[in-house]
Amino acid sequence: MPNALALTIRVAVVAVALWVATALITGIELGGGTTAGRAGTLIVVAIIFGLVNAVLKPIIKVVGCPLYILTLGLVGLVVNALLFMLVGYLSTRLGLPFHVDGFWAGFWGAIIVAVVAFVLHLIIPDRFDQR
Repeated sequence: MPNALALTIRVAVVAVALWVATALITGIELGGGTTAGRAGTLIVVAIIFGLVNAVLKPIIKVVGCPLYILTLGLVGLVVNALLFMLVGYLSTRLGLPFHVDGFWAGFWGAIIVAVVAFVLHLIIPDRFDQR
């Protein structure tokens, strides 16, 4: 049961972070008519975001290890932007009203999601978010 609670909290944190990104970045669009529809979209997109990061990011880090070393990790910003754009693409393909318009929207969106999620994880007590 604690794992289910931790997973639920992580998804909720990413959903809130995605909402903040949609509010701050003009190239990230969240459609949907009602507030409940938008919240549901954000939750599904947060799950997609988690799956993409869990599956692809480790593979990219291993394959791109020389680039990470050569650029002192700055290529990670580009990778995060591209993964964020992939989440937008997959969401659109699945019929979700979430769209990322271009590299720079993905770049800034990924940074905002990372910072907001970090701050929220600092606020949430560790007993609820056990990693």
